[in-house]
Amino acid sequence: MQIQLNKDSHIQIDDDIADRLESELASAVERFADRITRLEIHLSDENAGKFGTTDKRCLLEARIAGQQPIVVTHNAGSVKEAFDGAVHRLRSLLDSKLGRSTDHKGGPSIRHMGAEE
Repeated sequence: MQIQLNKDSHIQIDDDIADRLESELASAVERFADRITRLEIHLSDENAGKFGTTDKRCLLEARIAGQQPIVVTHNAGSVKEAFDGAVHRLRSLLDSKLGRSTDHKGGPSIRHMGAEE
């Protein structure tokens, strides 16, 4: 699974923080690592230099083998809050879409339980 971080020129983060964000994202979607081929993190400041309460935006894109990409966004007052919100949304969406295909209900039908006797 490949992780790529993209940011606009108004977002200032150092390499340590970028590595931490990448590792947090990888551990959050670890359950689906065998199905995800690539993750992209897009960080942006929507108001650029102006003041705003929810002007930081994080867009996460998960590329799933054989499927359309799954994209989520979250806006917040800081990069970390926007990232955490987007990770939560992505994990929920992956649970919903990919979890269903592998963790579906199973087991014997009650119609067949008495047939063996």
